[in-house]
Amino acid sequence: MIEPSALTRDAKLLPDTGEPGFGVYVHWPFCAAKCPYCDFNSHVRHQPVDQERYVAAFLKEITNARLMSGPKTVTSIFLGGGTPSLMKPETVDAILDGIARHWNVPDGIEITMEANPSSVEADRFRGYRAAGVNRVSLGVQALNDRDLKFLGRLHDVADALKAIRLARDIFPRMSFDLIYARPNQTVEEWDRELKEAISYAVDHLSLYQLTIEEGTPFYGLHKAGKLIVPDGDQSAALYEATQEITEREGLPAYEVSNHARPGAESRHNLTYWRYGDYAGIGPGAHGRLSRGGEKVATATERKPEAWLDLVERDGHGITEHERLGFDEQADELLLMGLRLKEGVDLARWQQLSGRDPDPKREEFLLEHGFIERIGNSRLRCTPAGMLILDSVVADLAC
Repeated sequence: MIEPSALTRDAKLLPDTGEPGFGVYVHWPFCAAKCPYCDFNSHVRHQPVDQERYVAAFLKEITNARLMSGPKTVTSIFLGGGTPSLMKPETVDAILDGIARHWNVPDGIEITMEANPSSVEADRFRGYRAAGVNRVSLGVQALNDRDLKFLGRLHDVADALKAIRLARDIFPRMSFDLIYARPNQTVEEWDRELKEAISYAVDHLSLYQLTIEEGTPFYGLHKAGKLIVPDGDQSAALYEATQEITEREGLPAYEVSNHARPGAESRHNLTYWRYGDYAGIGPGAHGRLSRGGEKVATATERKPEAWLDLVERDGHGITEHERLGFDEQADELLLMGLRLKEGVDLARWQQLSGRDPDPKREEFLLEHGFIERIGNSRLRCTPAGMLILDSVVADLAC
């Protein structure tokens, strides 16, 4: 077991207020290699990326987002990708400085960076910390070399443990991801691996079931019958084991795939799930911005070079700009909020939708143990409901 550092135990972040907040998401689209399961907007470039040119474009898009959002107080910043840990610390510093020039950024807000163990260096991590990053999320994905190779990762277990040690020594907060429901994985194997992961974790884990996404190499293999993933019953058993083990070990689920010690939940992701506003900056980034009683969904050009050209020409890379009606907002609120253990604020949903939940549908879901009321103010999924979350959302949204 890796012992936590004094810095890790002494995280001085602002407390969670329970409000949705306002986040800024910055997408760095480049990776050293493309994983065969990944359908994220990530791209491999074999020549060095002109980071100074991209910084200038990020700053232009931040300026445009500020014009759209109006004055806001930022409650979290997230540097995602791709592989943001391929950025120079100077690049991160310039981006964070640009955000602080355009919105109010209080001391002590959560600033997260995603990192891959294969791209971790101590000096670079210290540079990110000096720039203001106070939380790192590591893409570990597995704790055995066989499955890391199967998942197309560039690191081995030794690299992963080194990255975890460095992250714990340098950053106030640290999380890492694992993927389960891998081919031929048993509940017993996952039990051992998950307990090992918890022994390394400080306060947060993200645990995702392997999904086969169209357009990925795994999709082609699966369609050809060359990649067999656990069936529904086995996947459910792995999910239930995940909930039981993390609950017992003090990292209960606060969202379908995310587990934390109380108070250590990801503030930025809570903004999404509580249906707050967020600015999406960079190639392929999505946003939700409210101003003057109107909520707008934005998306930017996905291809990095095309995005760069758009920003340099127009001051932003937005290719989709959709005004969301109240019914659409209510549906999104349900879709996101029912992922959370805290559930959905019913008054907010009723205000957006202009109606109460359909009593017959709600009664059916209550009787079958898929949802439950928390007093008169909130509605949430039960553990059984989380297994069929999409169906529950669809029933309530009708």
